[in-house]
Amino acid sequence: MSDAQTHEENHEGPIKTPKQLVWTVVASFVVPIVIIILMANFVAFGTKTGAGSDGMSEEAIARRLQRVGVVQIKDPSGPAVVRTGEQVVAAACGACHNTGAAGAPKVGDSAAWAPRIKTGYEALLTSALKGKNAMPAQGGGEYSDYEIGRAVVHLVNQSGGKFDEPKAPAAAASAAN
Repeated sequence: MSDAQTHEENHEGPIKTPKQLVWTVVASFVVPIVIIILMANFVAFGTKTGAGSDGMSEEAIARRLQRVGVVQIKDPSGPAVVRTGEQVVAAACGACHNTGAAGAPKVGDSAAWAPRIKTGYEALLTSALKGKNAMPAQGGGEYSDYEIGRAVVHLVNQSGGKFDEPKAPAAAASAAN
């Protein structure tokens, strides 16, 4: 064998025809793209949430979609429903007075309520109706002054006081009969 023949045989590659060259070039572009697409699908497959998060669970979605409020249409000429002090405390006052939030004296804490009880029913009622510190004014709101008074008596009596239930106003008394 001559040097020329050996030289040609050593430099031959796997591509021998132009058709093989075209297929090799196409495959060199298509194969990596297909691999990238398959890897992206593998990584993105299924629902993923953050570590330790249940943000996409059915319960979490239901909590986010629950109603915020309710619209009630009341007939002003209808009979008045007078709520008890316990009902008003549960609906409006309990959020702070049950936990002591925003500096509110906790229900049942005789030491915290003692100086307030000494001021008397009228002073406590005025604070409840007009608001004091972080407590908002309740007068003219959803509850009547009489209902707020009943709530004050309920809170005080649960916390060591002995206030009498306030007298019902004439309109409420006649509606209750």
